[in-house]
Amino acid sequence: MLCLSPVASESRFAEAPIPKKQLSAQEIMPETKAKPKVLVVDDERVIADTLSMILNQSGFEARAIYSGEGAVELARTFEPDMLISDVIMADLNGIDAAIRIRALLPSIKILLFSGQAATADLLEKARAQGYEFEILAKPVHPQDLLSRLRG
Repeated sequence: MLCLSPVASESRFAEAPIPKKQLSAQEIMPETKAKPKVLVVDDERVIADTLSMILNQSGFEARAIYSGEGAVELARTFEPDMLISDVIMADLNGIDAAIRIRALLPSIKILLFSGQAATADLLEKARAQGYEFEILAKPVHPQDLLSRLRG
């Protein structure tokens, strides 16, 4: 029979560490604010998809849609914080889509972009109705766009 004295056991054997409680991600990192939601609208799919991809990689939750009518419908469920839209589109132009979306989401930030000269007439019509929108010329450099969204 093996018999160890308390002194001997303390000096010869290290006490096994008590396993620490595994922390969940919520305990390690406090609640973080949700990513700002951005709805990107352009009837040129490659532009909408590219801008959406850049925004998703830059800390936003972005979705691309390819028509003004589609943007209004998606805005109802997605509830974006920001709208980035081309102005000249076939079904519903970006300004009219922005007006409808603003009616649904009054606090939404709206940024329009266009490479068309006809945009000036549409903007003037919107101003006459009491709407003022910020507009960027196409092509839009991603850094310029990001600084406008974050500013």
